[in-house]
Amino acid sequence: MRDARDPGTLDLMTGQLMIGYARVSTDAQDLTHQLDVLAAAGCGRIFSEKITGTHAKRPELARMLDHVRAGDVVTVTRLDRLARSTRDLLDIAEQLQAKGAGLRSLAEPWADTTSPAGRMVLTVFAGIADFERALIVDRTRAGREAARARGVYFGPPRVLTPERLAHARRLLDEGYGMDEAAGLIGVHRSTLWRGMRKEAAKARG
Repeated sequence: MRDARDPGTLDLMTGQLMIGYARVSTDAQDLTHQLDVLAAAGCGRIFSEKITGTHAKRPELARMLDHVRAGDVVTVTRLDRLARSTRDLLDIAEQLQAKGAGLRSLAEPWADTTSPAGRMVLTVFAGIADFERALIVDRTRAGREAARARGVYFGPPRVLTPERLAHARRLLDEGYGMDEAAGLIGVHRSTLWRGMRKEAAKARG
């Protein structure tokens, strides 16, 4: 039995409860157009908020995800109103699927998990997202290994010891830039610069 929620509007063809979600990024933007479009699409309950999509925490989105039940269909005007990235979209779609609810985008008809074709498209997207994530991990690992081979230090900031300062001077004499030399000895550029100034002052004094 459905819980005692706002009954909303049932789709006459499927008997599903149509739930809308609308979002704009700033207070200066207007939600009216999205709300009108979602209402015209049959959404009787609409969750809306004004918050940038880069925020991991979107309170109304969380409320909407908690509100949906099996058989409901969450509708958005465009997918970028719902998700921050492909991975975020897939995570939300998976949460809805786990509840037995569907997802539909009015601007992207292919994104309709209530249809076999829509579910297939999102499955393909999930595979692409996993592939991209694996490529990023591999590129990051390769980059770090190449950097270590060049003497780049990864970890907490190091203290600028006399030995490291001398090493940095040799690197600068060999044509390395200040940023490169600092990175290779494992300190910030400003730390190296201050150390060199102190050393020069001692030499003059």
